[in-house]
Amino acid sequence: MIKAPSMWRIGCAGLLFTFASTAAMAQTYPVKPVTLIVPYAPGGTTDVVARQFALSLQKALGQTVVVENKPGVTGTLGAQALKHAKPDGYTISLLPATVFRQPNIQKTPFDPATDFTYLARITGYTFGVVVRADAPWKTWEEMLNEARAKPDTIAYGTPGAFSTPHITMIQLGRKDNIVLTHIPFKSDGECLPSLLGNHVQMCAAGSSAGTLVDSGKLRWLNIWTTKRSERWPDTPTLYDLGYNLSATSPYGVAGPKGMDPKVLAVLEDALKRAAEDPDHVNALKNQDQDLMYLNSADYTRFAMEQIDVERELVKSLGLKPE
Repeated sequence: MIKAPSMWRIGCAGLLFTFASTAAMAQTYPVKPVTLIVPYAPGGTTDVVARQFALSLQKALGQTVVVENKPGVTGTLGAQALKHAKPDGYTISLLPATVFRQPNIQKTPFDPATDFTYLARITGYTFGVVVRADAPWKTWEEMLNEARAKPDTIAYGTPGAFSTPHITMIQLGRKDNIVLTHIPFKSDGECLPSLLGNHVQMCAAGSSAGTLVDSGKLRWLNIWTTKRSERWPDTPTLYDLGYNLSATSPYGVAGPKGMDPKVLAVLEDALKRAAEDPDHVNALKNQDQDLMYLNSADYTRFAMEQIDVERELVKSLGLKPE
């Protein structure tokens, strides 16, 4: 007579199978394509660099990396997707500064302090204000003079409400006591064509505007880095214009919380190699961006600090709801 196995033996067998499966997954990861979410529309500054980064990451992982654009909600749809993704290393996302800022402005379905595994900081932006080459103002001061004389008649676009370009324009407007009309887009890839079509008079944009500047179609009024750009050395920084302000909005890559440490180790190594890959570094240079790599531990510390920084910024600007 064959005896049925005891529940204890069945339970032990199940646990052993689970442990073996987890260990095998960690040892063989990745065995299928990895999805890199880019929370902006195709064609913008972030997307252009991210697509080369994905190719570099693909080389480092030895596995296909698929870019999935999720534009909207001020660059936070990637964070929302991570909240519901499996922590198996096959779904990762770029995280912009708005992920730290937005929860202080409105209720969000994620908490940046607890819901993510911070994998690597990658880079930051070269932002600035760009106008058409035939714009009536040759300098930032000329634009300010018209804005003071004709309040709320100059429209500017940004890659989204409460994005870093929008927040910085709020700061500049309040310091100079001017009123401008804000038009939010989903990316620079939408804002710049609107500027060329004269639907807005300025874009607070990233360096994807650079090719249009270099071709003579657009012109920078200022750039928001700490020092002048080597690519556009005649363009003043905000410091040059008398503001004690810069805005580069560093961003990185994160996964869902609860990732297996062995998978995390594989990803962290691959992300570092991808970030430092000459093809990626060259793509950054083409967008006038610097490599700002931090490993997982350092990026986690940076993220926790930024949560506090953004909370205070939102409060200081009076954007936090009562």
